[in-house]
This record gives sequence, C-alpha cells and structure tokens, in this order.
Amino acid sequence: MRLMDTTKHGSALNLALKFFPFAIILELPLYLLVLIGIIRYTLAKTRPVLWREKYPSVSCTITCYSEGRDVIKTILSLAYQEYPGFIQIIPVIDGALQNANTLSAALSCIQEVNKLPNRRLQVIPKWQRGGRVSSLNTGLMFATGEIIMALDGDTSFDNDMIQNATQHFDDPNVIGVAGCLRVRNRDKSLTTIFQNIEYMLSIAAGKTGLSEFNVVNNISGAFGVFRTSFIRITGGWDAGTAEDLDMTLRIKQHFGRHSRLRIVFDPMAIGHTDVPVTFKDFIKQRWRWDGDLFYIFIRKYRYNIRPKLLGWKNFFFILYSGLIQQILMPFIITFYTVALFILFDTGVIVGLLMFIYCVYLIALLILFIFYIIGISERISQDIKYLPFLLLYPFFAFITRVNSAFAIIQEIFIGTHYDSAMAPWWVLRKTKF
Repeated sequence: MRLMDTTKHGSALNLALKFFPFAIILELPLYLLVLIGIIRYTLAKTRPVLWREKYPSVSCTITCYSEGRDVIKTILSLAYQEYPGFIQIIPVIDGALQNANTLSAALSCIQEVNKLPNRRLQVIPKWQRGGRVSSLNTGLMFATGEIIMALDGDTSFDNDMIQNATQHFDDPNVIGVAGCLRVRNRDKSLTTIFQNIEYMLSIAAGKTGLSEFNVVNNISGAFGVFRTSFIRITGGWDAGTAEDLDMTLRIKQHFGRHSRLRIVFDPMAIGHTDVPVTFKDFIKQRWRWDGDLFYIFIRKYRYNIRPKLLGWKNFFFILYSGLIQQILMPFIITFYTVALFILFDTGVIVGLLMFIYCVYLIALLILFIFYIIGISERISQDIKYLPFLLLYPFFAFITRVNSAFAIIQEIFIGTHYDSAMAPWWVLRKTKF
C-alpha cells in the first residue's frame, strides 16, 4: 500500500520544490542559451547587408529512391532559384531498376532545366541499390561546384534558398550551413501538426539560437550545405545510418585545431519536406533516429568527444546536449514517471505532473513568442498553431519515452544495422 503523509514525505509544495531543480537545472540552460541566441540574431538582422561580388558555383546532390514524380518538384524548385551563379543539379536514383518511375520523372526535366541559363541537370542512375550514403558519395564524384548541397528527393525549396545559404561561404571559415526545414504536409493530421510545431521550435528557433554561439548540433541530412573541398578532404560521407550527425561531428573534430571554423544555421534558407502522417509511422521514424543517436555518440565517437578535437565550447555542448539531453534525459524522465506512480498517491502524482506540465508549457510559450517575433517569415501561417501548444508537452513526453526504449534496443540489439537508409548487405560489409 502506498502511503503519503506530510510527516514522511512533506507537503505537495515541498515535493514540488524538490522536483524544481530537476525540471529547471537540466532543461533551462538550453532554453536560455537558445533565447539569448535568438535575441542576438534578431539584433543582427538590423545591420545593413553588403552587396555580394561573388556567386560560387553550386552542386545540388539529390538522393532519390522511391519519390516518383515528386522528385520533379525538387528539381524544378532548384532550377528556378533566384541565383545568378551556376547550379548543377544531380539527382542520384538509388536502385534505378526498381525505381524506374523516379528515374523517368527526373529524366523528363532535362530539357526544361538545361535550356535555362547557368543551370545543368545531370541525372545519375545507380542501378545497384546502395543506400543514402552511397548516393551522396556518387553525387560528390560528379559535383563540380564550389558548394555542395545534400538534399532529399522529396524536399522542395523557396526560390531564394541558394542565395541565402551560399552567402555565408563568403566567410572562408564557414564549412557548413544547416538549412531550415518546414513541414509541407503540416495540416494532414494531429501528428503532422505537432511535428510542425517541433520543427518550428527545435529547428528554426533552436538552431538559430545555437548558431549564434557556433554550437549547431546537427546539419540535417535532408538539407545540408557544405564547402565541397572540405567534404572531399574528409573522404565524403561515411557508410551507414545517421550520416548527417556523423558528418557534423566529423567536421567539428577540426574545431579544436582551427578554432575559427564555423557551422552556420540560416532560418531564411528554407526547404519544405513531408513528415509521417500517422502516429505509428512517426514512432517508427523516431525509433530509428533515436537509436542512431546512441550509436553515433557512444559506439562510434566516444573516444572522439574530447576538447583537443572539438574545442572546449563544442566539447561541453556535446556533453550537455548530446549525452545528457538526448541520451540520459529520456531515461531520467521515464524512470521518474514510473517512480511517481509507484511511490505516491494519486493526488500527489497529479500535482507533480501538473507542475511539470506548467513549467514546460511556459517555456514553450516563451520560445514560441521569440520565434514568431524574431525569426518567422510566415507569421500568419505559424501563429495559428499557438493553441496546439497546450497539448504539445504530452507529445514531447511520448517522444522522450519512445527514445528511451529505442536506445535500449540499440544497446542490446544494434538496430543501426537494420536501417531504411541502406540495405543490409551494405551495412554488414562495411566498417560501419
């Protein structure tokens, strides 16, 4: 029988105060860092923009597998960019034999694209399926641009995306630019609505804040921009899954020796992607993503997370954001919730959970307001999702619990060997 009295356990208020450091100490520093970064970004936007004298050539590698005619949207959104420089578009069709529809759709764009000035479409059919990394490295072989973009075949882009993304490379210390992803099918279901909020807060707002301190946590695999020469020096993308985080960490391992190197996030370099519509598909996607986190941080790079390679700033940030926030926090939240139901009566449980809910809701509201005021370029579109913030903490809680179980499965089974990003014969036959 569970007992709960004020003499043994203290009042509900005391329990809330005991919980207070857990909620604030582990989460608040990241919120504060992001908010300060957003303020810095917003103030910097008032500075005059210098006229560009150079427009570097750009190679857009598009990884394609089963997009069908949707790849046409991606190709044409790149071909009709408002960018005076040269753009080479390289759709790499993985497993082109079984993906004849995607190959045919890409080939149908050649005449329209190649008649445009400073545009070239070069379709690469890769008959043997080798996975996403294989497609990226194939595109790298054919790339002629000073800047290379790693893009998904189901992602389209605003027509000023390349203009906004490439301007950062005027600084020779910039190695990579993380693009901003928006949810294209945001109103398909309640699941897509919550993912849309997540993309606004964690990608657009979160990475904007982190970029101001040069601690961007990841360059998205669906939308990454890199200095081609640097990617070739690193040997291209590594085989396996979570290739985006893998490449980000490999770039950061040069920061210790070259402290001026930078990874930038630009919230105005915008791509639009589709997210899982059903909750089941969303959980499956995050199961893979979260399991890969443990593989990257613990299995593959545990000996590389040190200040000599990363520099002190990124070393501490990876310890905090990568290991504590992404690996440990799902377990802390899950175990704490289970302990509540074991140790305390219903009234205390409800009180504590309401306290946690209110803390997170207030933090979300503040972050959302900062995002709307300082970052959003589609305010009327974004503001209508404000009421859904009331339910978003429950969605975030479920994703954290799911992450804990995904990490457990990765620890004992090694699920990174079973990935939709590459066939098993690729994963089993490489050092991955």
